[in-house]
Amino acid sequence: MSLVLRPYQSTAVDDVEQVIAEGERRILLVCPTGGGKTIIACELIRHAIAHYQRALFLAHRREIINQTSAKLTANSITHGIIMAGIDPRPMASVQTASIDTLRARAMNSTAIPLPPANVVIFDEAHHCRAETYRRIADAYPDAIILGLTATPCRGDGRGLGNIFEVMIECPQVPELIALGFLVGTKVFAPVDPNLKGVRTQSGDYVISQLAQRMNTDKLVGNVVYDWLKHSERRRTVVFACDVAHSVHIRDEFLKAGVRAEHLDGKTPIKEREEILARLASGETEVISNCQVLTEGWDCPEMGCCVLARPTKQPGLYRQMIGRALRPAEGKQNAIILDHSGAVYRHGLPEDRVEWTLDVDRRAEAPAHKRRQLGVESRLRTCPACEALMMAPPCANCGWKPVQRGQYQPFADGELGLVIGGKATANQYSADDRSRWHAMLTAIAAERSYKQGWVAHQYKQKFGTYPPWGVTPQPITPSQEVRSWVRSRMIAYAKSQSRTVA
Repeated sequence: MSLVLRPYQSTAVDDVEQVIAEGERRILLVCPTGGGKTIIACELIRHAIAHYQRALFLAHRREIINQTSAKLTANSITHGIIMAGIDPRPMASVQTASIDTLRARAMNSTAIPLPPANVVIFDEAHHCRAETYRRIADAYPDAIILGLTATPCRGDGRGLGNIFEVMIECPQVPELIALGFLVGTKVFAPVDPNLKGVRTQSGDYVISQLAQRMNTDKLVGNVVYDWLKHSERRRTVVFACDVAHSVHIRDEFLKAGVRAEHLDGKTPIKEREEILARLASGETEVISNCQVLTEGWDCPEMGCCVLARPTKQPGLYRQMIGRALRPAEGKQNAIILDHSGAVYRHGLPEDRVEWTLDVDRRAEAPAHKRRQLGVESRLRTCPACEALMMAPPCANCGWKPVQRGQYQPFADGELGLVIGGKATANQYSADDRSRWHAMLTAIAAERSYKQGWVAHQYKQKFGTYPPWGVTPQPITPSQEVRSWVRSRMIAYAKSQSRTVA
């Protein structure tokens, strides 16, 4: 059965063929993550072979090759696969190839000849400035070169005009949300992590320094605690700085009773596939990863994304959050837990982006730029539900201020009210403190802890000891209080393990 294209996908096919007819040979097609770039490519390939042309589709991830092969098969297109572990079909007029395998077999050796092609398609084309991509493109001087990407920019946001001649854009995220092809987001953003002194190299933070900072300094907002509080226990992917950081995050989730796994670039292929299958089925709740799931991986059932890896790269930010935007049955929105400060730097997932081919300009989200300049309301945290908002009423819970200038009570210190782009300390009323004191007393009674434990937890929460000589009547602890206590126990266990080590 042939693939059925959405209207904008058919338009994209027509637009690409129109610029080819006008003589363009290096074309960049921009479509958001989840917008169906591969389906558009398959339709263009189908048109090419109908005109007795040959096509070559290239990608750098095994998952992308497998997904493309499945879509080609669904579109009744016979093809070969050039990838380790797959039997070749060299006579097929369409080839899907791993860039690394093609380089090793056809460019760095003579194991196979370069497959002939009139149309060469690069997926994740924002990598096309890399030497291997450029060598392959140069090997096809007479072919049409088509790049596919959701984020058409270099790491620093500058355009790809030194590679491509013309850019064609599909509808952006807000339009695809309105059409029902993507879901909107609820964003919860903690106080920005302190990254002062972390060096920048090639347009982004130096990973070794970044990982050390994020993995030793306690993030203002415990990742596990915020997940328990805000994620609704949706299937989740966490983006970490490096392998050690990712493993650490997984271990903290396991200590909290959350079914969590880790994967990285060295995870064996079969094991990686099994881990991802367990997430898709719901057997696993959280996968923490390092530089694996940012591109070329689809799991519509995933409903929560945790950013624990700060980045200065707008493209990487939008690749990460894009993983959660695909719709699924019963999925009304995606929850983004930003422990990296990325949303303050790069804007909301729903913000439109002005992409450019100009190598001397950077991609820019105009709405976010206006917020930063103070022309529009800046991002801040709702004091009732802690979701990110621009101005009352809160789109998540409908909160409005009781009267102008009045502070509202907050939950815990890991999330702060964001005013004018800066997070403020949380404010607690006497009633808040009294209720927490009573609920902590109840937990102490359940666990046969002494009142000294209550006093210590109270001081951790509020910065002072409870009133001297006051032992409140215990009241049933809320889930919020239980989650907070659990997070403190996790932190204590972690500190003890480090001491022993």
